[in-house]
Amino acid sequence: MAEQMIGIIGGSGLYNIEGIKDIKTVSIDTPFGKPSDSYTVGSLEGRKVAFLPRHGKGHTILPSELNFRANIYGMKMLGVEHVIAVSAVGSMREEIKPLDIVIPDQFFDRTRGRISTFFGEGIVGHVSFADPVCETLANTLYNAAKSVGARVHKGGTYLCIEGPMFSTRAESNVYRQWGVSVIGMTNLQEAKLAREAEICYSTLAMATDYDCWHVGEEAVTLEMIIGNLNKNAETAKRILKAAIPKIELKRSCACATAVQNAIVTNKDLIPENTKKKLDILFGKYLR
Repeated sequence: MAEQMIGIIGGSGLYNIEGIKDIKTVSIDTPFGKPSDSYTVGSLEGRKVAFLPRHGKGHTILPSELNFRANIYGMKMLGVEHVIAVSAVGSMREEIKPLDIVIPDQFFDRTRGRISTFFGEGIVGHVSFADPVCETLANTLYNAAKSVGARVHKGGTYLCIEGPMFSTRAESNVYRQWGVSVIGMTNLQEAKLAREAEICYSTLAMATDYDCWHVGEEAVTLEMIIGNLNKNAETAKRILKAAIPKIELKRSCACATAVQNAIVTNKDLIPENTKKKLDILFGKYLR
């Protein structure tokens, strides 16, 4: 496996990061198809990093069209063991104001039919996902956000909807009753697949608006979001530069062994082509 790297998945508004040195562009083919774009590999604040624009350069891929498996598998191929996911979100709470940062610790799924597992094709596994975010990485991001003066909230639930349309007012108000903190369209599948790949994962959720529930606030529009996206992107870059040197590369969290006791299929019954396809992920448990 390649030298360990820290992965960054850039969401809406974050398509590149200034300051990455010794840049190489790496195009990857995976058994699950092509990732969203090529990876920008280099050094940031003295650490090896791999950056991927989630929606592709120029923002050409819908949330529902994202090849989540290829994106995470590609990170694994590069030697990534930590993924920081930067994501634009709507706020579902009064105290989370536009331009605030949230480090969620839970997810709730309202997507439909998205593939969010590497299992299948003759291998069955059930990975624990009760705590879907790496607490160690989340703490590092939170402390980094505070250190650069960002308004940051630790903990909360990220509600993942299908999109690409924003919520109706009825939906938004129901979601609020569920007690969620922010609403987005992408991070749940990434978190699930990162856990199966035994990669630490945490979200840097950047609030752009109040969705459409907030009485007296203008309903969410693309123009509003774009303006705040640009401001959030600059904040995200400052947080990443502060966080990356602080990430402990030697891992003691449960993420590193998430699949150890998860596979239930007799390894002698797993098709050889499936074993080969998943060797980089599960090979150590199948030999």
